[in-house]
This record gives sequence, structure tokens and C-alpha cells, in this order.
Amino acid sequence: MNPRPNARGNRPEPAAAELAIGQQAQPGSSFGTVWSGVTGSMQSQRTSGTRLGSLHTLTIGVVLLGLTLILLLALMVMNLGSRPAQPLPILSTVPDFVLTNQAGQVVRRVDLLGQPWVADIIFTRCAGPCPLMTRRMKSLQDALPPDARVRLITLTTDPAYDTPAVLRQYGERFGADFRRWWFLTGAPDQIARLAIDGLKLTAVPIPESQRTNPADLFIHSTTFVVVDAEGRVRASFETVGEDFNFTPVRRQIVRTLRQLEREPADAATTNRP
Repeated sequence: MNPRPNARGNRPEPAAAELAIGQQAQPGSSFGTVWSGVTGSMQSQRTSGTRLGSLHTLTIGVVLLGLTLILLLALMVMNLGSRPAQPLPILSTVPDFVLTNQAGQVVRRVDLLGQPWVADIIFTRCAGPCPLMTRRMKSLQDALPPDARVRLITLTTDPAYDTPAVLRQYGERFGADFRRWWFLTGAPDQIARLAIDGLKLTAVPIPESQRTNPADLFIHSTTFVVVDAEGRVRASFETVGEDFNFTPVRRQIVRTLRQLEREPADAATTNRP
């Protein structure tokens, strides 16, 4: 087939297929512009996707690093908590004694064996630190678990006045649980034997000429003494003072009692000072 002449009768017009091929081959054609636009869009999407992928990878890395640090911290805390506590020293040994509690029952050293106990010394007419010490012993009583094999002991420095009946009324006033907390009185030499010789507490009568008021009868220790199940003094804690915070002390006493509850009977024999 011969090509048709154009309107001017000069060159013949190319066939449609030839025109299409010719247009596709021309760099400046509109098809080339569209193709370049599509290619640029695809490249832009690939660049954006690469950036998003990098950001996603970075985010995952940060999260994994954070989880790893949390795990390491938890392991450190567990290791610290699982470390065995240092054995407590033996400070002294409680001697035999015979005293009477608030119920009129005789109490000897043997009656306190088999469980840790905490002791202090007060007198019921005390106008100084005794009420505060007793309130703090009550807070220790409340902090102990109900099943804790621990006893609390309060001695009097004033046995002539502090009879079993008086001690019972005093204990009731402060909310003492007499199943756990005993108030002891008796002969002065027996009180001294336990308090001074055994627990290393101080109890000194104040001469009448030096008393500032009728209730100013004794100078005495304000510490709580911790005794183990074998009747050996293992620790002591101050309980009063200016701006004194008893809460951390109470926690330490409870931890000490728990340690002694778990301690084998012969664990302290090599820990003498």
C-alpha cells in the first residue's frame, strides 16, 4: 500500500504505528515526561520507605535496649535481696533469773528460750521517756506478723511500786498483747541480774536531793535489746532522741528478728566479739 499524500501533496504521512514509535523514541515527547515522573515518584517512595524502615529499626532497637536494662536491674535487685545477711555478733549472754509477769506468773530464763525477744526497761511512774518507749514497743508489736515467734519483754526499775497488777494496768493502757508482751517485776537483785548483767542496760536511782519532781526516780537506758533464741544478746537499738525517727529503726529491728528466726541454733558460736 502506498502512503497517502498529505494535504500539501509533499511527503506522505507516516502510518499511525510509525507515528507512535516515532513519538516514543523522541526524548522530548510527553510520554517520556510521564515516564520520568513515574520513575521519580517510585524513587521518592523507595527513599521514604527506606527512611521509615530505618526509623522503625531504630525504635525497636531502643525498646530492646530499654528492656535489657530493666532485666539487668531486676537481676541486680534479686541478687542483692538474695545475699545472706551478715551474722550478728554475740554481745553478752543472759544469766538465769527469777521474775514475775503482769499475770503473777513466774518467769525464768528458760521460759524465754526457743524464740528471739526484745527487751527494754521503764517504770510506770516515769515522767520522762518511758511512755514514748512503751508506745514504740507497741508499734513494734503491731509491726510483727501474727505468726512471728517473737516475745517482747518490759522490765521495771521500780519494783516496789510496779506490782504485777500495776504493770498489767500499764500494759492495758498502751494496748499490749499479753500473749506476746510480758511486763516483769521482782526482787531488785533479780532485775539487776537480767537488766544490768545480761542485757547491759542501765538503771540508776536518782538521789532524792537531786530529783526535779516526785516521779524523777531513775536514770535508765532507752534502748531496745534483741536477744536470740539461745538467750544471747545480739543487737541493741536506740529508741528516743531529739528529732528521732523510729520508723527505720523499727524496720531494722523486724529484719533482725527475722534473721534470728532463720538462724540455726549454733550459727552464732563463732561470732563472738
